Amino acid sequence: MLTFLALASVVLLGIVPERSQAIVIYTGWERHALVGSDIRLSCSFFSWRWTSEDVTFSWTYRPDGSRDSISIFHYTGGAAYVDNKGPFRDRLEFVGNPGRRDGSILLKNLEFADNGTFTCDAKNPPDIVGRPSSVRLLVFEKVPIQAGVITGAIIGVVLGLLVLIVVIYYLMRFLVARRVFSLSVSKHGKKKKEGSQQRQIKV
Repeated sequence: MLTFLALASVVLLGIVPERSQAIVIYTGWERHALVGSDIRLSCSFFSWRWTSEDVTFSWTYRPDGSRDSISIFHYTGGAAYVDNKGPFRDRLEFVGNPGRRDGSILLKNLEFADNGTFTCDAKNPPDIVGRPSSVRLLVFEKVPIQAGVITGAIIGVVLGLLVLIVVIYYLMRFLVARRVFSLSVSKHGKKKKEGSQQRQIKV
């Protein structure tokens, strides 16, 4: 039995990757921007190790409608390298802080042709096993109203109508109660007056 458990442990340890080799990379999911504006594309990572001096960041770009990606940026050995032949050769700036696990880049003077998917990969040796993360960039002449804004506006209108209905309901109840009370007081006063007149006639 002990032999079986030992063999099982060896097999499991051989299959499951060590925690120290894992790295998780984060970017946004989708970004919107205007033609001619600048935008920051964020990239960070989680690693079980302290930030290595050999940390690296790489960015690739795949234009909409294309199957091929091109390398546009690489950070290694404490130096940043921008592709000097690609579409962002004069419009890309490294604005990250590798010591804080930040590999963000800034794209300047955006064009319609910049629409596409940007993928960030990071390595923090010995943590090198991880899946790159991608963010899609959509460039517009005017930034469209997002679905969340529309949904929030609809919810706000509905809640406002509900509050208005509740206020009207309680206001009507108050007015009805006030009317009933006035009628009751009026009838009570009339009966009291009639009783007083009858007593005067008898006298």
